[in-house]
Amino acid sequence: MQLHLVKERWPAQFPERIQLYSMNTPNGIKVALALEEMHLPYEPHVINILEGEQHEEAFKVINPNSKIPALIDPNGPDHHSINLMESCAILKYLSEKTGDYTPLDKAGKSACDQWLFFQAGHIGPMFGQFGHFYKYAKDQCDHPYPLERYRQETRRLLAVLDKHLSRHDYMLGESYSIVDMAIVPWVDCLSRFYEADDLLELHLFTAVNRWQALCIQRPAYRRALEVCAVQPG
Repeated sequence: MQLHLVKERWPAQFPERIQLYSMNTPNGIKVALALEEMHLPYEPHVINILEGEQHEEAFKVINPNSKIPALIDPNGPDHHSINLMESCAILKYLSEKTGDYTPLDKAGKSACDQWLFFQAGHIGPMFGQFGHFYKYAKDQCDHPYPLERYRQETRRLLAVLDKHLSRHDYMLGESYSIVDMAIVPWVDCLSRFYEADDLLELHLFTAVNRWQALCIQRPAYRRALEVCAVQPG
């Protein structure tokens, strides 16, 4: 593993800490949020995906799939350094490392995994495609089908969340968990970044809105929004 390429490209001021390589997209925010909530010392490095830095060979040493976020934990299993990619896998790793924000019983662990896979397989891809066609591709695609397809699927998934959260305070019940950390940046993005409140009729998803307000008022969430933020200009 050519970790010297990473160290040369993004020198670490505190090499004994977890090294986070990311940008404040929903997937990036979720990992920064976990690090903040779990009070794990870490050093952030901005990977500007708008300028294609995720495709540099140095970054591919950590994540060959060229996606953010990724991290290096110098104090991994058996006291060996470990590289990690895929944001939900990182959340699981960090929660198991600390024993925080994850169920301890088998049924709870199974529910946690199911909702994490739900976020990775549905929420992220569908919300992301909606945002692409709604915010980025307006001038590149004038056919209504893609936007309408992903608008409908985004609203369907919000309805799934709304029904679930109408019966629970948080995604796994009464306690805030890594599942909430995984999902809430994507839900928040629909309004905060995509500005799609009216098109998606976000006000109709009352249980989601109640849950979202609980999650984003946490101090760690407000801090995570600024981690690896790209400065304009």
